[in-house]
Amino acid sequence: MGHSHSHAHSHTPVAGEAGRRRLWPMTLAVFLIGSFFVVELVTGILVDSLALIADAGHMLTDVVALMMGLTALLLGRHGRITDSRSFGWYRAEVFTAVANALLLIGVAVFVFVEAIERIGKDPEVPGLTLIVVATLGLAVNLAVMLLLRADSRESIAVRGAYLEVLADAVGSVGVLVAGIVALTTGWGYADVVAAVLIALWVVPRALRLAIDALRILNQQAPAHIDVEALRTDLAEIPAVDDVHDLHVWTLTTGMDVATVHLGSRHPNSEVLPAAQAILAKHGLDHATVQVDPEGEDRRCRDELTW
Repeated sequence: MGHSHSHAHSHTPVAGEAGRRRLWPMTLAVFLIGSFFVVELVTGILVDSLALIADAGHMLTDVVALMMGLTALLLGRHGRITDSRSFGWYRAEVFTAVANALLLIGVAVFVFVEAIERIGKDPEVPGLTLIVVATLGLAVNLAVMLLLRADSRESIAVRGAYLEVLADAVGSVGVLVAGIVALTTGWGYADVVAAVLIALWVVPRALRLAIDALRILNQQAPAHIDVEALRTDLAEIPAVDDVHDLHVWTLTTGMDVATVHLGSRHPNSEVLPAAQAILAKHGLDHATVQVDPEGEDRRCRDELTW
């Protein structure tokens, strides 16, 4: 059978969760993290603490990540939809997540290089200063994590910022331990060890975030949707003879999209409602279904978009 796919689909997406992200948690988080970043960086430079400087570096990536995430959410909400940009700016969140991952990896590399350069220099770090700054940093990170936790499940941009703050919280714990060790034993290398452990903890999480974002950019089927089960359910519709050209991908977190062609000898009124119900059951509310009537060339004539 020959199939004609010369038709065009015009989508005007319903924003759904992607267009209703809360903005105030990100805004408050930028203020809290940004303020403490200045305090930690200045203190780290004054006392020559690699652990504090490393943690401040993560704080800086937090600020950048939060600012990019906030910008992405604003673009997703207010970005103008045009004929050439029919989905608006929803995917700005995904690009932000990739940038966040690269920032995290960059800070980790800096810490590794700096730690190697400090080997053999017997660093002297004031343990009490580390303890005080790390305790304040941990309190700030925990507060921001509480602000972002709920929205991190719905937005990959917020999730990227949340992971950055989580990494900082772990970093603050590492600095706190290093401060206690330095204060009680006088072993200055505790500062370097803590910095390296922070970097080692951050890298795999940054890679996971990058992989999730690149999966979306590569338009792979989302992991939470079983495409084969979807195909089977569509094929079991009594009025459907065959299922072909089934494509499922993620536009941005909270917005999965699908297109499918269904071969049928029955009226559209018997095919489309059943197909819509099945797609919705699989979490695909943004879908285009095209019915290909049986015939020699089975031209694509009838479609429904919702």
